[in-house]
Amino acid sequence: MGQGKASKDGDRKLGRRAVLIGGAVAAAGSAVLARDELTRLWWRTPGVEKPRKEGEVDYAGARWVAASEANWRRADRPADHGIDMVVVHVTQGSFASAVKVFQDPEHKAAAHYIVRKDGHVTQMIRELDVAYHAGNRSYNERSVGIEHEGFVERPEDLTDAMYEASARLTARICARYDIPVDREHIIGHVEVPGTDHTDPGRHWDWDRYMKLVRAARTAPA
Repeated sequence: MGQGKASKDGDRKLGRRAVLIGGAVAAAGSAVLARDELTRLWWRTPGVEKPRKEGEVDYAGARWVAASEANWRRADRPADHGIDMVVVHVTQGSFASAVKVFQDPEHKAAAHYIVRKDGHVTQMIRELDVAYHAGNRSYNERSVGIEHEGFVERPEDLTDAMYEASARLTARICARYDIPVDREHIIGHVEVPGTDHTDPGRHWDWDRYMKLVRAARTAPA
């Protein structure tokens, strides 16, 4: 009888200790999560901005031209939104017209990059920020958008220089965020759920493009 009582008391004490220890661990875990969250989000406090260098680009060789702040959302990707996709667009216009509308606050849309017919790359939004390019909030948050100068109905606009420059850009983005080089993660605007766009269009050579991206992905940096 005495041993039984002692055993019950011991179980009760052990259970109480386990609850206390478990609570302490949970509290510590919550504190760590809260600290991490604050570390990531401190710069969103009014009057505080995450440090950035004006004119800094994410892709070596790109020229910086800032899009209107109305056409993208400040973020801290991939810390707050993981990046696992590249979305390919065609501008349906000239390079100059694309730059102009991306700088227009009334346009309400812009991509991170524009690739010109001659292969020149312009960056207009930092990759850490969310560009309004896909017409789908979830896809915007998880992707980098690349526009290509030209019209979907004109295959002559899709030049060798454009394909090659774009493939190198996409390969570097995929390397930076460990994105698989496949058609599940490198998609056209037309493949975004809910979109009414058709770009990059039927003339975009996906087989050729993916081969170029794979080759650039495995080439020395």
